[in-house]
Amino acid sequence: MKTDLKKPPAMRKFTKAIHAGGLEHSIYGEISVPIFQSSTFAFPSAADGAARFSGKQSGYIYSRLNNPTVNALEESVAALEGGFAGVAAATGMAAVSSVYLSFLSRGDHVVATDCLYGSSRVILESELSRYGVETTFVDSSELLNIEKAMRPATRMIFVESPMNPSMKITDLAGAAAIAKKHGALLAVDNTFASPYLQRPIEFGADIVIESLTKFINGHGDVLGGMVVTKTEEHYNRVKKIVSLFGGTMDPHQAWLILRGLHTLPLRIEKAQENAMKLAQFLKTHPKVIWVSYPGLPDHPQHKTAKRQMDGFGSMISFGVQNGLQGGITLMNSVRLITLAVSLGGVESLIEHPASMTHASIGLEERQEAGIVDELVRFSVGCEDFEDLRDDLDQALNLIDGYKIKQPARLHAETAAVAEPGC
Repeated sequence: MKTDLKKPPAMRKFTKAIHAGGLEHSIYGEISVPIFQSSTFAFPSAADGAARFSGKQSGYIYSRLNNPTVNALEESVAALEGGFAGVAAATGMAAVSSVYLSFLSRGDHVVATDCLYGSSRVILESELSRYGVETTFVDSSELLNIEKAMRPATRMIFVESPMNPSMKITDLAGAAAIAKKHGALLAVDNTFASPYLQRPIEFGADIVIESLTKFINGHGDVLGGMVVTKTEEHYNRVKKIVSLFGGTMDPHQAWLILRGLHTLPLRIEKAQENAMKLAQFLKTHPKVIWVSYPGLPDHPQHKTAKRQMDGFGSMISFGVQNGLQGGITLMNSVRLITLAVSLGGVESLIEHPASMTHASIGLEERQEAGIVDELVRFSVGCEDFEDLRDDLDQALNLIDGYKIKQPARLHAETAAVAEPGC
């Protein structure tokens, strides 16, 4: 981390997003972290090379292990999260899978949020189960569900809050207390909130995961993931796994994400201002059945969100009339809002989880998790509110009278062939 004594010892969130982390020493006085686009680094001598490999001497060896640009990003995100250190990964899913691989072994049990990002759930359900890891999926917005699912073999509680895509909230302090009571780890996917709005380690989480692709980068042009740990012991374990399995971030990726990170507070403040207004607009629209946004007072976990978040974010889920066909009508009718997966960018994105991002999850499991056919996931961006409102309004008003271009069997076909989405 930067050690310039002229800077104040403590920084608030806007300042921290710009100044925390970075490189300890500049080369030419540059204010932007350089891109160290090098796969390997020269040693001053054979003795220095041996000392670096043995861990007796600091210094760079090979970019799969460490890289100055990547390290600058790791330090910045770890500072925002309030953790011991961060480990950058090539994608968000590389970060998630590295956490699984770091702490789970044959015979271990996981309690996980049922309404979990599709790929995160599929790995637990279909892949790690092949190696003897069992998972119980529960609605983690009710702490009693977590407690009831705990077993002697439970090694990890894995939650998302807010959840993707239901927008339910998990009481992080409560989940941490349950994990501690049973000797398990609490891992939190913090992607929907970002460290600007929520810092799970402050509430007792051991591990925090971010898909850097989303809010932290914020410009829809690069992939990346981050694992931030509370302790040095957990950091060393994750760092080893990421390096061994090769899920390393490229320095150019890191540079782009670091650039995006500097505007994180500005983007989130504007986007969540839009989101609150749009959630209120959707609540009154005749073609909308329900709205799930933590900032609305009637959200079931509104008080919990208010207690553990600094704002309610810019993700909205809502249900439209006419179920699946209504969702397809909306998807095909927006003009300004982009029909695309992913989230957290300056541009507004809309998608249909049941046929897109969560289609790889079985129908029964989706419905149990609240991912119903009429659910639409809306990532609100930084455009003018009035333009977003008008686009939604004209598209919603076409529901019922719109002819579906796709065959009615689309839902079943898509669910059979789609890969886990974003």
